[in-house]
Formats: sequence, C-alpha cells, structure tokens
Amino acid sequence: MKDSTRALIIVDVQPTFCEGGALAVDGGNATAERIADFVQENTDEYDLIVSTQDWHIDPGNHFSDHPDFVDTWPPHGVAGTPEAELHEAIASLPIDVSVRKGQYAAAYSGFEGTDSHGTPLEQILRDAQIGAIDVVGIAESHCVKETALDALKFGWPVRVFSDLTVPVSEELGIEARREMDEAGIEQIDSSEAFGFYEEGNDQEIPGDAGGASITFA
Repeated sequence: MKDSTRALIIVDVQPTFCEGGALAVDGGNATAERIADFVQENTDEYDLIVSTQDWHIDPGNHFSDHPDFVDTWPPHGVAGTPEAELHEAIASLPIDVSVRKGQYAAAYSGFEGTDSHGTPLEQILRDAQIGAIDVVGIAESHCVKETALDALKFGWPVRVFSDLTVPVSEELGIEARREMDEAGIEQIDSSEAFGFYEEGNDQEIPGDAGGASITFA
C-alpha cells in the first residue's frame, strides 16, 4: 500500500544522450531499458509519471563548436530532431505529463521545464498533490542530480534509484552522489523501492494480539 501520493520523474532519456547520440553517455541505452522494465512492473505505485526532455531551439552559448564540457557543449537535444524525442524504450510507457526544457538557455533541472500548456513542473506536481518524488534518468551527474536537488529544495522527500541512472563519468558520478547524499536525498537500488508483504508464519506483526504474521519479500 502506498503511504503517500508519489511521482516518478524520468529525466532526459533521449537518444541524444545514449550511445550513437550527439552527447552520448556510456550505458545510456541499457539505462533506458532498465527504466522501462521498472515502470512496467511498478506503474501502480505512482500517481503521476513525468518525463523531461532537453528541447533546444536556440540555447545561446550552451552550444559551442569548441565545448569545454562544463558550461558549453556540442549541439544536442535539438528541438524537432529524432535525437530529441523520447528514447524508444520510454516512449510507449504510460507517461502522464511531458516536460521540455532548455529551449532558449541552458537547463539542467526538470524544474526549469514546462508542459505543452506552459505549466512549470513544480506547479504540475502541486496540482497533482504529490507527496514524494522518485527520480531516474540521464545523466546522474548533471540533469538527474539537479532535478533531484530542486525537488528537495521545493519541499519533497526525494529518492534517486542508483541502478536507473548513469553519470557522464565515474568521477563526476561520485561527486554527484556525494552532493545528493549531503543534501539528504535517499539513493537506493530500485529493487528496494517498494516492499510488500503476504500472510505467512515467519514474523509476527508488532503489537498484534492475534499472533498474525507477515512474510517480507
């Protein structure tokens, strides 16, 4: 049973960030497949599933022919191109809201994006009365981290599923995980996301006078 209304934010799972894309992250395609499997198995756990996309029209100096890969990057996520669309593993999922960001400036956090009506992600979540947020996607060291930190800043308890994201590099991944940990973001494997129980005889329910028991799986 859910103890809170919960949203899943799937961050920037787009071909442009996967192998073969303009700004590819090693492991991107495999991460997309794992996210798809997780969502298919756990759709009922979420009251809202949101996807975000880099959707660059003219992002100014965010694009560069001589990128430093810190503040400037090669062109990627160009609006209207196949690379900017959702990854094929994600596109068929039961996504409730699609948010696009970065049209005219750099945008790392999903909270910088809006839906097709211009509604910001924060307002979408508040309108849905969301009580907790899980974050997955690409890349852990950049847009996943920034989205999770913003969700926390706006007051939500946040979890990031470590096996459903991938960093640009292991060094940057270590730094991102440290930053999220220090901020108070829970980082766990997706297999630990949702516990359940069934009747059995392995463990008594605390405080239950009838001696009923539960078995955890």
